[in-house]
Amino acid sequence: MTKRTAAKYKIDRRMGENIWGRPKSPVNRRESGPGQHGARRKAKMSDFGLQLRAKQKLKGYYGDLTEKQFRRIYAEAERVTGDTGENLIGLLERRLDAVVYRAKFVATVFAARQFVNHKHVRVNGQIVNIPSYRVKEGDVIEVRDRSKQMASILEATQLPERDVPDYIDADHSKMTATFVRTPGLSDVPYPVMMEPNLVIEFYAQN
Repeated sequence: MTKRTAAKYKIDRRMGENIWGRPKSPVNRRESGPGQHGARRKAKMSDFGLQLRAKQKLKGYYGDLTEKQFRRIYAEAERVTGDTGENLIGLLERRLDAVVYRAKFVATVFAARQFVNHKHVRVNGQIVNIPSYRVKEGDVIEVRDRSKQMASILEATQLPERDVPDYIDADHSKMTATFVRTPGLSDVPYPVMMEPNLVIEFYAQN
């Protein structure tokens, strides 16, 4: 299990939303934030607060990336031609750990990072153990042969809470997935609303 098994739910409570759509999220039981003052009435959020919250939510969703990692991805999204918000989502979804999660080889994005780190995944036949590895369209991701019968993988493929999106072609009988195309914001099955436009505003002003 990932070392953030318990801590990851603090992100849900801090945001007040079940950002991964998990049935065990504490937000399903209570809406207050974490800590002894979490139940206090929330003041109206400033524009800066809304932008910061949007950034923290998107950053947290992909395994609570470090600020340095996330800012680097934003800078790249800004350099590429096209809408920066759409580019940002596309770059995040091309991370190898995100693709492993989307293909339902694991139950959580945190588990996906660990799964890749532990060399359970091949990309085009080669072992890759870097979660941030950038997948390209047409790349074939597969679970290594001796890892295919792991109980956690078999359980993850049966999870009813989410489906494999159409930009990934997954074959759970062979434990392979092909990254068909880079998605835009509307293609990604986020359980809650993500607002990359506010993330762009945050970085533009800070």
